[in-house]
Amino acid sequence: MLLDYHSEIYAWIRGGLFILFIYHILIFFQNKSKVYLYYSLYLLAFSVYLFKDVAVGSPTLFEYLNYSVQFLAFAAYISFARDLLDSRFHLLKWDKFFEISARVFLLLAFMFVIIQFFFGYQFQIKAYTLIAPILTLFAIITFYIILIKIKNSFALYFVIGSLLYTLLANITFLEHIIGKEPFIKIGIEPKLFIYIGLILQAIIFSVIIGSLIKKIEDKSKNAEVRLAIKLKEMEELKMTALQSQMNPHFLFNSLNSINNFVIKSDVEKASDYITKFSKLIRVILNSSSSPTSTLSDELEILALYVKLEQMRVSGGFNYIVNVDKNLSLENIKVPPLFLQPFIENAIWHGIMKMEGEKTIELTIKEENKNVLCIVQDNGIGINKAKELSHMSQKRKFFGAEATENRIRILYQNKDVHILTKDISSNTKSGTQVSIRFPLV
Repeated sequence: MLLDYHSEIYAWIRGGLFILFIYHILIFFQNKSKVYLYYSLYLLAFSVYLFKDVAVGSPTLFEYLNYSVQFLAFAAYISFARDLLDSRFHLLKWDKFFEISARVFLLLAFMFVIIQFFFGYQFQIKAYTLIAPILTLFAIITFYIILIKIKNSFALYFVIGSLLYTLLANITFLEHIIGKEPFIKIGIEPKLFIYIGLILQAIIFSVIIGSLIKKIEDKSKNAEVRLAIKLKEMEELKMTALQSQMNPHFLFNSLNSINNFVIKSDVEKASDYITKFSKLIRVILNSSSSPTSTLSDELEILALYVKLEQMRVSGGFNYIVNVDKNLSLENIKVPPLFLQPFIENAIWHGIMKMEGEKTIELTIKEENKNVLCIVQDNGIGINKAKELSHMSQKRKFFGAEATENRIRILYQNKDVHILTKDISSNTKSGTQVSIRFPLV
């Protein structure tokens, strides 16, 4: 069986090398990395070298190909090694020598064609017999340099695979020295050792290239993760900046109310207001350390804020909160104080400018896998408020605009909708603000 090149073991090795050639050339066309191009050319050259053992054709053609195609394979092999091991960086002094060696092999491939043309195949054999020991010595020195200069697993496995092929190829080379008979006596073709060396080397090199692909993918994934983290940090900074702009706006109004109580000499109300205000400030400062808070915490802060505003509004107002029992408020993340500006607008641009009973109703519910927050008041209506304030229809109240931006940043504009509409009619007046964002 081992004397017949048509037997299964030879056929499997030839087919395996050719399939590896196709696989790596396709990878090259995908990512244009030369390491795959050179390795696929190396596999192609040796596939041609082995397929000639079973091909039917002119013997003269095979004599032209026999040694020349091997030299072409060696040239591709050196180019592959230079790219795989990055010898331009790790072996700066030797890299130029490797480059020259690859060109020498290309020259030898051409020269052996000339030798065949002028002197015949036997002269090729004699020339190769002289060159082969030099090539082996060059290979061993190169492997040693790679091992001592490059301290990584790629270099180690590369040397192991290359050394296996070199040793087994030299066993085949013994045919030129001792003849073919000793191999025939033990029932094998001398070339079997090259077959085995090539397939073992191909398996090891394929493992190296597989590891290289995985390393590149890991780097790509790590880069994507780092980019995502940086983008998240930028979004949090944007939210913090908007929050830092909004908080002074609210604090100024509160301090102004304390000043009004003092001017009116209403000491008891001023003291009560300051007590509630200090508690609210403490809660706000705690929430400011994080770009998000839970909806549960938000409602608690909002309750404190509303109590302060009820003291400021003449006659007070009703504040009604309706929460869907199916919602887990502790698990819903929102920007801190994201509802406060809408409540503030309802108070100072809605119910503050009307007579009679004043009511603000906050409803929070789940709707189509979204959280829907509705702030509704029975004030004069946003259209009338804009007329009285001489505001453009396109202009938004500052706090509401900042909050809208913060919500959109937090949820990356995914299904975030904020709608403000005037619900006034002949029988009633008021404004409704709907804030919708994903339930995640």
